[in-house]
Amino acid sequence: MNPEAGKPSDLILTRLLVPPLCIRPSVVSDLKSGTNEDDLTMKLTEIIFLNDVIKKHRISGAKTQMIMEDWDFLQLQCALYINSELSGIPLNMAPKKWTRGFVQRLKGKQGRFRGNLSGKRVDFSGRTVISPDPNLRIDEVAVPIHVAKILTFPEKVNKANINFMRKLVRNGPDVHPGANFIQQRHTQMKRFLKYGNREKMAQELKFGDIVERHLIDGDIVLFNRQPSLHKLSIMAHIARVKPHRTFRFNECVCTPYNADFDGDEMNLHLPQTEEAKAEALVLMGTKANLVTPRNGEPLIAAIQDFLTGAYLLTLKDTFFDRAKACQIIASILVGKDEKIKVRLPPPAILKPVTLWTGKQVFSLILKPSDDCPVKANLRTKGKQYCGKGEDLCYNDSYVTIQNSELMSGSMDKGTLGSGSKNNIFYILLRDWGQVEAADAMSRLARLAPVYLSNRGFSIGIGDVTPGQGLLKAKYELLNAGYKKCDEYIEALNTGKLQQQPGCTAEETLEALILKELSVIRDHAGSACLRELDKSNSPLIMALCGSKGSFINISQMIACVGQQAISGSRVPDGFENRSLPHFEKHSKLPAAKGFVANSFYSGLTPTEFFFHTMAGREGLVDTAVKTAETGYMQRRLVKSLEDLCSQYDLTVRSSTGDIIQFIYGGDGLDPAAMEGKDEPLEFKRVLDNIRAVYPCRSEPALSKNELVLTSESIMKKNEFLCCRDSFLQTLTETGYEKYNEEIKKFIKGVSEKIKKTRDKYGINDNGTTEPRVLYQLDRITPTQLEKFLETCRDKYMRAQMEPGSAVGALCAQSIGEPGTQMTLKTFHFAGVASMNITLGVPRIKEIINASKAISTPIITAQLDKDDDPDFARLVKGRIEKTLLGEISEYIEEVFLPDDCFILVKLSLERIRLLRLEVNAETVRYSICISKLRVKPGDVAVHGEAVVCVTPRENSKSSMYYVLQSLKEELPKVVVQGIPEVSRAVIHIDEQSGKEKYKLLVEGDNLRAVMATHGVKGTKTSSNNTYEVEKTLGIEAARTTIINEIQYTMVNHGMSIDRRHVMLLSDLMTYKGEVLGITRFGLAKMKESVLMLASFEKTADHLFDAAYFGQKDSVCGVSECIIMGIPMNIGTGLFKLLHKADKESTPPRRPLIFDNNEFHIPIVT
Repeated sequence: MNPEAGKPSDLILTRLLVPPLCIRPSVVSDLKSGTNEDDLTMKLTEIIFLNDVIKKHRISGAKTQMIMEDWDFLQLQCALYINSELSGIPLNMAPKKWTRGFVQRLKGKQGRFRGNLSGKRVDFSGRTVISPDPNLRIDEVAVPIHVAKILTFPEKVNKANINFMRKLVRNGPDVHPGANFIQQRHTQMKRFLKYGNREKMAQELKFGDIVERHLIDGDIVLFNRQPSLHKLSIMAHIARVKPHRTFRFNECVCTPYNADFDGDEMNLHLPQTEEAKAEALVLMGTKANLVTPRNGEPLIAAIQDFLTGAYLLTLKDTFFDRAKACQIIASILVGKDEKIKVRLPPPAILKPVTLWTGKQVFSLILKPSDDCPVKANLRTKGKQYCGKGEDLCYNDSYVTIQNSELMSGSMDKGTLGSGSKNNIFYILLRDWGQVEAADAMSRLARLAPVYLSNRGFSIGIGDVTPGQGLLKAKYELLNAGYKKCDEYIEALNTGKLQQQPGCTAEETLEALILKELSVIRDHAGSACLRELDKSNSPLIMALCGSKGSFINISQMIACVGQQAISGSRVPDGFENRSLPHFEKHSKLPAAKGFVANSFYSGLTPTEFFFHTMAGREGLVDTAVKTAETGYMQRRLVKSLEDLCSQYDLTVRSSTGDIIQFIYGGDGLDPAAMEGKDEPLEFKRVLDNIRAVYPCRSEPALSKNELVLTSESIMKKNEFLCCRDSFLQTLTETGYEKYNEEIKKFIKGVSEKIKKTRDKYGINDNGTTEPRVLYQLDRITPTQLEKFLETCRDKYMRAQMEPGSAVGALCAQSIGEPGTQMTLKTFHFAGVASMNITLGVPRIKEIINASKAISTPIITAQLDKDDDPDFARLVKGRIEKTLLGEISEYIEEVFLPDDCFILVKLSLERIRLLRLEVNAETVRYSICISKLRVKPGDVAVHGEAVVCVTPRENSKSSMYYVLQSLKEELPKVVVQGIPEVSRAVIHIDEQSGKEKYKLLVEGDNLRAVMATHGVKGTKTSSNNTYEVEKTLGIEAARTTIINEIQYTMVNHGMSIDRRHVMLLSDLMTYKGEVLGITRFGLAKMKESVLMLASFEKTADHLFDAAYFGQKDSVCGVSECIIMGIPMNIGTGLFKLLHKADKESTPPRRPLIFDNNEFHIPIVT
């Protein structure tokens, strides 16, 4: 106990503090006369009353026992006053009704810490329903006039705005735009403008007065939708005051908010200071957040009907005459594009009538006029790319954009939608800046719906009516599938079914049938694709990726397919059958949840029942998952929130502990990555440069010139910006590596140039000729210089900003995809029958640093990985083999004067399993097992018989000892590692020839690594705790990174490595693996306030008081609780003002100019 904080005697309560009345108000009761007192008041009354009773008893001299009982009761009441949920109260003293003590007021979600300090209700906010409006730009939000009159902004009166302010004051609070209050410069009084002489007040306005004016067009507001899972759930928009009563915004911004318009509500906040406005616009503005910090993919992009419209517009057979083309183009001439002069491209078809293609119209989205500098370049495969011939693809699905002209390819989700880096808007953002990207998106949002609504696009029942050919194809598929299943069932009944390793015959059958039936739906889907007309609306939507998939179409038209419940067929709900409509033990597809009908033809009652079962499971899963992931994200944020990148490039917590010496190993920002985890895609940059700067008059470089020129350019000073000796020691990981990468890339390009020239027999001199051959792989010095400069600029731009809250970003980037993952773990029967936990439970296990995980698996590489016999041999050494499994029989033998147990080994089985076991090793195993059998009691006869004699003197207990030996002997481990339940040989067939490795289920990595025949250096486990115990903390860190990445990739999520590295560094930086739980958090953080605001509020506060802890308020949670700015982001630095020193202060005559009174200034 801290002597400065208090003495142990202070732990005994001698007086109780009585809180003031405002904390325990009394309420006038409606039901009975008098008042209802607060719980605290009631408890205090009881305590005073008990004191009185004890006093009276002492005076009247009652029995000691009675006084002691009162004493105990008083003690209990004092304890309940502080914490009303005490455990261990005797039943006769337990309180009758639940009351609210002090602890209850502090703890929990609604308590003081979480409910009133860490998060509060705020002023200057509004909430209403949202609706879409494609006419708004992507950084705007339409605010209802009703809201605009209530939300106010305090604006100072100055020279520039005094006339405007006077007009607002005259309008008053009821006319928009008006003002609600005036606060004059020197008084603290606010004057309400609804009453009084507004004209007079307007005239009396002075500079420096504050007018609380209504929200007007151009104000910056924060817009947010709950649940806010990542930082893009709250962004800054520019307000546009409009009539009607909903918030409206462009649909492109739905994805980051995860909003839809089926009745969602959203919140709007109005920042109250100029600094807040500036910060909101620059850091939280929609344009500044087009990409997600999770992996740098664009989130704000075209969706749904924009995609459909753009797809139909850019099909090969879309043509317009002049009137129609101009009408569609006119739709983009609005807002800031109103005055531009659009240059209509030359028509694509001249005779018999001039026609423009949809692709030409679409190109104007990227570059509407000649003054527009944008030259975007993109080459990428579309969704339906046929696989060869690039821009000659017969589905027209290879997109080529050359200098902002769409040459080939139809637009789909890959090129316009979110979640792909081949997106047009992403290219604009990276090469031309955020304003151009936002403008192009706003143009698309106006042009696509105009075209789509003119063309017309609707779905009727005719679109899902199957034709004759489709029905025929479906019946053939069904018959083939059913026949296969019947064969499997027949094979099971006759015992001819070949079992999969680690499965029973029943399980094997289920897996086979499930696989067979699941395929039927997919095949039906591809049959739909073949049979349906290309004008079919659902098909168009599936093809361009705007909504729906081929499986949806197949379910509507052909066949709903197998209903899976937790990854297997429908289980038995009745005795040996799923429903009483089927025979017992029936394994037929229909009896186990296969739905052969389509939604068009309608489901039979049993099919309908199975379908609802699968649907219900999905709903339950979603509900459970939401709670799980929500709590997981809260823990992640609490533990990572105060990590921040500093000016020396390290990542530190608020207390100054270093978590990483350089963020992510290279100090780059995940949001700025153009490749996969890489800051640049060199090939794309080079293609872009060659298109934008054709440099026709320059000679091209040959292979050697290219390498030499690039090296000389890179020796210039601005390329060596990180050569400063201090920086070099820090960032040699980053910049040096990047320089090497460029050199490697240029070498590759030079090789390609040489190949091309050799192939066509071009010499290196005549390359200025305009012939096509000379244009192949042509790079000129200017292009090379521009390329290297662009690379350098992009790399420098990708540096992480000091002050970034890298921890919070990491927590959000890992927590937010979690909500999209499935919770249930489906066991793969395929992966060599190894069950691997995946999804949310696996992520939870990793970040909790659980010691016992549900499916520990050790992957062991073998010394000889191409020999199946060797693999079986090693498997025998690792997998535990019991005596019962290798003996023909174990029986008791009773002789007149002796009795023993006889074990007969099956030599044939031992030989088949390649086990290194014989009678001697069995004898040794029996002796070291825990059976209390001494070596003298075990005798070996020949090579297959072992006798075990029990050690027991008295005849009576001899029998029981024999029985227990007979029970226990089959369980003796004769070979292998006891912790390993089974090992499976996994065959890798990637590189053409078979590679064998072992997958070992179970713990004890050390024993597996030490096994003969296993490559110890290449052996890994997925259990972090095991790895740490065996190989140390760095290996544990790598394991955490790999496991999280593996789980995410399995669910189709991509997360930048840097986030995962930060999380694993935080978990291991103390030298042991700390879980992200309340126990791990208490070891990571010191701050009392932070721990109290997380979990176990009372315990932390009591401990802190007992030990007299100090809290240096520096972390995020503490700062929010205390209401002070935190030192992260714009709070990281201090801004100091340098005072001007006057050289010599002027000499002034003093009243008493006498040297006795002062030291003279000027000597």
